[in-house]
Amino acid sequence: MTTATDETRRGSAYVLGAYLLWGLFPLYFDALRPAGALEILAHRIVWTMVFCTFILLIRKDLAWLRPALRNRRLMLGMTAAAVLIASNWGFYVYAVISGQTTEASLGYFLNPIVTVALGVVVLGEHLRRPQLIAVVIGALAFVFLTIATGSLPWIALVLAFSFGLYGLVKKKVGVSLTAMRGLALETAIIAPVAAGIIAWTLHNGTSTFGSVSTGHTLLLLSNGVVTAIPLLLFAAAARRVPLVTIGLIQFVTPVIQLLVALYVLEEHMSGERWIGFAIVWVALIILSIDMLRRRRRARPAP
Repeated sequence: MTTATDETRRGSAYVLGAYLLWGLFPLYFDALRPAGALEILAHRIVWTMVFCTFILLIRKDLAWLRPALRNRRLMLGMTAAAVLIASNWGFYVYAVISGQTTEASLGYFLNPIVTVALGVVVLGEHLRRPQLIAVVIGALAFVFLTIATGSLPWIALVLAFSFGLYGLVKKKVGVSLTAMRGLALETAIIAPVAAGIIAWTLHNGTSTFGSVSTGHTLLLLSNGVVTAIPLLLFAAAARRVPLVTIGLIQFVTPVIQLLVALYVLEEHMSGERWIGFAIVWVALIILSIDMLRRRRRARPAP
C-alpha cells in the first residue's frame, strides 16, 4: 500500500530528475552544432508536437481538443503561451551555441525574482517585505552587471521575463489542460511556422538535417522526447510534492547549467560577473527563507 510519505518521496525524486535533466540541456544543445539556433528551435517545436500527439493518440486522449479549440479565451491564451515558450527556447539555444550559457543560467536564477515582481505588477498581488527586498536586490544586481561589464545582460532578462510571463499566462488560462495536452496544443499552434523554417533551410541548402551525420540527424529527431520527458516528470511531481519544495529544488537547474558552462563547455566568468551572480544569490536566499517561514506558519497545530 502506497503511503503519503512514499508519494512525497516519489514526487521529490521526479522533480529532482526534471531539474537535473533541464540543467544538463546545454550539453544536448551544444551537441547539435553545427545547426543554428533557429533550425534547432524549429525542429524542437515540430518533433515535440509529434511526440506529444503520439502519446495522446496512444492514450486515446483527444476528446478535450474540440472544446479547447472552440474556447476563444483559451486559444488566445495558449497562443500567447506558445509564442512566449518558443521565444524562451530559441534564446536559450542561442545562448548555449554562442558560448553564453553562464548568462542563460543567470536568467533562470533570476526567474523566481521576476515571477514575484510580475505577480505584483500584473496580478496585483501583495508584496511581503522579504519579497520586496529580494526584488530590489535583484534589480541592483542587473544595474551592477550592466555598469561593471559595460553591457546589459539581455539574454538573462529575456529568458527570465519570457518564462515568468509564460507561467502567468498558463496560470490564467492553461490550468484546465494537463502538461501533455498543453504542450501539444502550444507546439501545434506554432508548428506551421516551425515547419516553414525547416522547409526554408532545406530549400536554400543551409539545413544540417540529414546532411551532417546519422547521429546528428537522430539528435535533432530526439528533440521531442528530450523536451517532453522532464516536463512529464515535473507534472507528476506537482501532484505529489508541496509547491514550496518544488520552489526550493528549482535552483538545481541553473546551478548545474552554470557548472556545465564553466567546467564542460569551458566558458569564462569575469570577477565582475561573479559579484553580480553573488548579489542575485543573496536575493534568492532571502526568498527561500521567506518561503520556508510561510510554510511553517501554514502548518496546522498538532
